[in-house]
Order: sequence, then C-alpha cells, then structure tokens
Amino acid sequence: MNSGLAKSLAHCWREALAEAIGTFILVFAGTGAVMVNSISQNAVSHLGISFVFGAVVAALIYALGHLSGAHFNPAVTLAFWTSGFLPKCRVLPYILAQLGGAIAASALLVISLGKVGNLGATLPLNNNWMQALILEFVLTFILMLIIFGSGLDRRAHIGFAGLAIGLTVAVEAAFMGPITGASMNPARSFAPAFVGGIWQHHWVYWIAPILGAQLAVVVYRLLSNGFQDCRK
Repeated sequence: MNSGLAKSLAHCWREALAEAIGTFILVFAGTGAVMVNSISQNAVSHLGISFVFGAVVAALIYALGHLSGAHFNPAVTLAFWTSGFLPKCRVLPYILAQLGGAIAASALLVISLGKVGNLGATLPLNNNWMQALILEFVLTFILMLIIFGSGLDRRAHIGFAGLAIGLTVAVEAAFMGPITGASMNPARSFAPAFVGGIWQHHWVYWIAPILGAQLAVVVYRLLSNGFQDCRK
C-alpha cells in the first residue's frame, strides 16, 4: 500500500469505515429494491424504489453524518474537498471505502437474489448517453446544492439536512429514474456494473455526477461569499 494512503487511513479509518458501511447500506437497500421489484413483478413499483433510495439516504445522514459527514458518494466527497470542507488526505480513503462498501452490497445481493434486474445498474434509456449525461449532470448539481444549503451552511435550520437531502434523492429518482436511473453517485452505479459486468455507457455515471457537483461548488461559493458565510 502507498505510504501516503496508509498514513491517511491511519488518521481517518473510523470515518472511512463509516463511509463504507453507509454506502453498503445505501446500495444494498436501493439496488436491492430494484432487484426485488424485478423478482416480484413490480410489487415495489418505481415510486417505491424512489422512496427506498430517499429514505435510506435520510436515515444514514442522521445515523452517520456526525461520524464521517455522510458522503456515501465520490462526487460529494470531491465537492467537499474542492469547497474546503474536507482535508485532501481524506479524499482517497473515503472514495475507496465508498466503492468497497458498494461492491460488497452488490456481491451480497447477487448471492442472495441472483442476477436479476441488472443488479440495479444504471443505464441510459435507449442507449442515449448524451441525454443521460446532461440529466445526471443537472440532477447531481441540484442534489449538491441542497447538500450545501441544508447540511453545510451554518445558517440553515438545524436538524433538517437529512430530510431535505433524502427528499431530493427520492424526488429526483421518481421523475428521472426511468430515463437515466437517477444515480447522481458513481459508487452506486459502479458496484452493480462491476459485479454484474454491465459497463454500457458507464463513464457517464462518473463524469456527469462529478461535474454536476463541481458546478454546485462554484454556484454556492458565489452565493455564500466564498463559503465564508457558511462558517459563521
């Protein structure tokens, strides 16, 4: 292991473990809902899947947010870093933990349920990668803006971040899930792709969320006087 990474892990292993566990639960519940919906002939329904994703995100923020910041998403981690809310030394440990937890969840789902429902993989509708690229960019921009406004800005009402962010995930999954899968999260998309070998247009689900989150950094920096107002 690289000595720099080893040092970083030594200093933030508890936070990285919280990120791994949280991302495991997110992928296990969310993509698990997709797979069960396939097995049960749509008993969960699309709106039910959207609710599961939003509810589990909200619950995890309240349960683990005080431990690691509750990222569970490489795009969010990178946005926290570029905005100055996360030390550089934690970026790689967080992202590796998120990917590891997500992969473990998809592997367990395959063992438990079999290869059904594309393992909950995110795929552009009709292979329209340009459409998915644009929409995932916008969806992640909205999500990251909500995260900044409700979770990081000290002027926000205390205690509502989990609800606001969870509802955002649920709403975006509800209205755009049939088109792109409404990933907004490279780890959530990577795990079923890796375990199931489903790589069609997978790059979209890295590039679009990362760029969308970075645009939110730029916009919220303008809105908050270089993030100075957030820390008051």
